[in-house]
Formats: sequence, C-alpha cells, structure tokens
Amino acid sequence: MLKKIALTLFILVIALAIGAYYLLNLYNGMLEAVDPADVGNYRVVEIPSGATSDIIADILLQEKLIHNRLIFQIYVRQHELGHTFMAGNYELSKTMNLEEIVKKLQSGFVYAETEWFTVPEGLNVKEIATNLEEKGLVDGELFLELCRQPSSEIISRFPFLEPVKQLPVDYMLEGYLFPDTYQVYKDSGAEEYLIAMLSQMEKIIDIDTHRNQLGEMGMTVHELLTMASIVEREAVVDYERALIAGVFYNRLWVNRPLESCATVQYALGETKEVLLFTDLKVDSLYNTYLHPGLPPGPIAAPGEASIMAALYPEDSDYYYFNFKYDGTGEHYFSKTLQEHNTNVNRAEKRKNER
Repeated sequence: MLKKIALTLFILVIALAIGAYYLLNLYNGMLEAVDPADVGNYRVVEIPSGATSDIIADILLQEKLIHNRLIFQIYVRQHELGHTFMAGNYELSKTMNLEEIVKKLQSGFVYAETEWFTVPEGLNVKEIATNLEEKGLVDGELFLELCRQPSSEIISRFPFLEPVKQLPVDYMLEGYLFPDTYQVYKDSGAEEYLIAMLSQMEKIIDIDTHRNQLGEMGMTVHELLTMASIVEREAVVDYERALIAGVFYNRLWVNRPLESCATVQYALGETKEVLLFTDLKVDSLYNTYLHPGLPPGPIAAPGEASIMAALYPEDSDYYYFNFKYDGTGEHYFSKTLQEHNTNVNRAEKRKNER
C-alpha cells in the first residue's frame, strides 16, 4: 500500500515538475517579441496620464505589442513596476520584447515628430535662410539675425566662434553652418537648426590631426573655413578642389591678390556668370581683386571635400585657373599670365561656339 502511495506521489511530483517546466517556458515565451521579423515598423502608442498597469496592458494588447494581458500584469507585479510608468507618446515595435517595452515606458523618452532638412554645399547664410523659410521651417529674418549675432548660449557652446566676434564680417555664422542632411524635432526654433549645423561643423574641424595641420600651416579655423568656402564656390568637380586650393595658397604666399570671382560675387550680393570690369572695382573687403590676402570671412558653407582641400592643398606651380566651358566642369591651370591668357581665349572661343 505504501509503495502505491509513494509511486503515486512520485508520479504527481513528476507531473507537477513537467507542468511547471511547461508553464515556465510558456511564460518566458510570452515575454519575447510578438514578431521579431517586423523590423523597421514602429507605431506611436499613447500612454495617458494616470494610466494603471491594467489600462497599459489593454493598450499594448490592442496594439498587438504583447502576447497576453495577464502575462504583462504578472511581469509588472513580479518586478514591482506598477507606479514607474510615465505618460506620453512612445515609439514601440513588435520586435521589442516585454522587458524592452517596459523600460521604454519607464524612460520618459517620449516620441516627438521630427523633420528633415538639407543644406546643400556652397550656399551662403542668406540662401540657407531663404531655403528653410520657403519650406516653412524657420522665420528667415530671425534665422539671419541669429547668424549675424548668435546668442551667448551658442557662442559659449561653440568656442571656435569666439574670435569671430572681433572680425569685420556681416554674419558671424557665415561658413560655419555645415552643409548636410539633418533631422530636428518638429516646430524647433531657428536656434535649434543652427545648433544642429554648428555641431556637425564642430565634428569635422575638431580632430587632432586637422588641428596639427592647421598649426603647421599657421592658419586659424576661421581662415581655413574662409579658404574652404572660396574653393567651394570656385570648384565644380571634386578632384580639382585641392589643386584650386593650392593655386590660391601659391598666390597668398607671394603676396598676389587671390582675384577670386566668387568673393566679388559675394560682395555684390548676387551670382553673375560673367563679371564686368566695373564689378571688379566694387568697394568691399571681400573684393579680392582689390584687397590682398583672404577676405574677412567665409563666403559660403563649405562641404567636407572643400575643407579637406583647403587643409591639404595640392602642390603645384600654378598661379591661375579658368573655366573650360567644355561641359566637364573642369578648369585650365596655368603657371604664367601668358599661359592663362591663352587658356582664357580657348575657353571663350569654346563658350561662343556652344
């Protein structure tokens, strides 16, 4: 009789163990993601203020983000999480397991709509302001005013702007707004857009090897961006940027005026395909036909390729270059004025034939 009882108890224990093992596996399975293959599909879920864990369980189940309402409640009670959830809109996915969902709801990192905007290379701050205003992203006048005189918060956040305060430039941020594609929170103010672009510029220029190269060249960050902006507006094809930068440095080092048409266009406030002789006499510190050396500051937003070209110019004996007008975007490069004049005539002839 005792043997039968013992056997029955043994079988019962085994059955309970198997059942417990099955239930544990079932429970653990319910903690996993609803659909691990649903990659890239997110949904915004609103957790209302004052929502209990029971209400949250209903919301998550309705959105098909959890397997089972009861399992969610058990998990919450087991980990004593009932009062740790924060109200707000959260971006959640079926690829998230229960632990990840719970942590997200505890984090307070709520979802906010974002907007994308792109700043092309070579635009000046006026053109950037117009571009953003036309897209309904910023107030153009406010944007330009902040470019002219950034807030003290911006200047303290980006120390490389401090020296620009003393320079005769119209816009302190000219040339410092890195051209790229950005994502910002919807309804961000002009200052947030500027911070995004300045932060990216900081990443580009604040590298030890670049700092060392600047030191060897005896240049400041401001001078680098000024040269890079000129290269940006003069060059068309990437493989000529370093060579064009080298031409301008060659002229600087022998005290020749840069004679950059791009700087004259900046002084005029408009882009002309052909400059007149009267244009070359415009009274401006940005007229590099009249004033030797670099202009007071950048004339546009240089891209990384132009910044690298200005930082690592190509050595050559060239002192002149002019556009070919052959559809390639390339330039003729010349060592002497006589060669340059010959190339100018070649280019003009080709231009007239087109």
